Amino acid sequence: MAPPSSDDRPRSRQRKPVAPDMRHAQRPARRRRMSEAPGTRPRVNLALQGGGSHGAFTWGVLDRLLEDDGVDLAGISGTSSGALNGAVMLTGYIQGLKQGSPQAARAQARTALHDFWRDVSQHGPLFSPLSLQANGTLSTAFNFDQLPAYQWMNVFMRAFSPYEFNPLNLNPLQGVLKRHVDTEALHEGCARSGIPLFVTATAVHSGQPRVFTAQELSLDALMASACLPFLFQAIEIEGEPYWDGGYTGNPSLHPLIYQTELSDILLVRLTPLHKVDTPTHTIDIIDRLSEIAFNASLVGELRAIASVNQFYQEQRLDLGKYKRLHMHMVADDEGLTPFNASSKFNTDWSLLQQLHALGRTAADTWLAAHRDKIGVASSFDINSVFLHHGGQHLPRKP
Repeated sequence: MAPPSSDDRPRSRQRKPVAPDMRHAQRPARRRRMSEAPGTRPRVNLALQGGGSHGAFTWGVLDRLLEDDGVDLAGISGTSSGALNGAVMLTGYIQGLKQGSPQAARAQARTALHDFWRDVSQHGPLFSPLSLQANGTLSTAFNFDQLPAYQWMNVFMRAFSPYEFNPLNLNPLQGVLKRHVDTEALHEGCARSGIPLFVTATAVHSGQPRVFTAQELSLDALMASACLPFLFQAIEIEGEPYWDGGYTGNPSLHPLIYQTELSDILLVRLTPLHKVDTPTHTIDIIDRLSEIAFNASLVGELRAIASVNQFYQEQRLDLGKYKRLHMHMVADDEGLTPFNASSKFNTDWSLLQQLHALGRTAADTWLAAHRDKIGVASSFDINSVFLHHGGQHLPRKP
């Protein structure tokens, strides 16, 4: 697996921090303020999961990472809303870099992300006719699953395909992307600025992932990565139809391994790994199956990484040809639990602000506990977090 060698931005609310792996936390989570000398900011590759409007959590994570005591951007691999976050952030960063210093570029990237999600909220009724008003009226839970209209819509979309109920293939995402993504900036980031973007979509005919990067990056590639087959017609690129990349790579890690020199990957995870309750309603069963499918490819890649890292440690590999990967993760399953799968269609600004605040807090906690591990060691154990069955860890081979 391893290759050869103030505006209306929400503030993070106070809450009990939840780190992915508290074993390494040697000091309380707090925002560290430091004077960064040029070149001393640690660099990481970013792996950004998709998850509909829950991508606002990733917005919050990126917003915090881009601050002065955060990290520097390297490769970015994203799927669905993760790909959109990556493209918007890179657009702002490259545009800001042309006008000033890296610090100005980071500030512009933060502004670009905010403006994108604000635009999404203002066009919420276009993305979902069930979206609530921006004033947050009747939005105490933000979940749609108890609404008869949502249940009817699920039945309707499984009885009629988007080729039948949306014959004109109207997709409001296209207009939003045109306003916030500059494909030339993406090409610039990949070619000359050392920040390649990798966008995964699923090829309908072969069922295989396709990773778009460099000159292949386009608005169509981004729309393909976020194309849910029950909502929109497949996006055709060079004669091949594509669906949401989450089915085959959520996100794809291999481009970061094989096409960048860094050994550190920071995963921003949205899809929950574990559910306490057994789903009993049809909609809940379908939602859980989707979550399992969207995690399957990621777990497979992490399993391969864990094996290679183990072989590397045991010196069972040619150390001159392979590198040991350092894995990091920002997630908050506890904070995201109240927002179920139906809320991924909700683009109410109040919800997006809450998710953004959760993401900032999770990133702040991770930076305080693990920033100094970048380039040195992993900050979570793949086996204990991902590779288990029925609550029991999978045994390692002797």
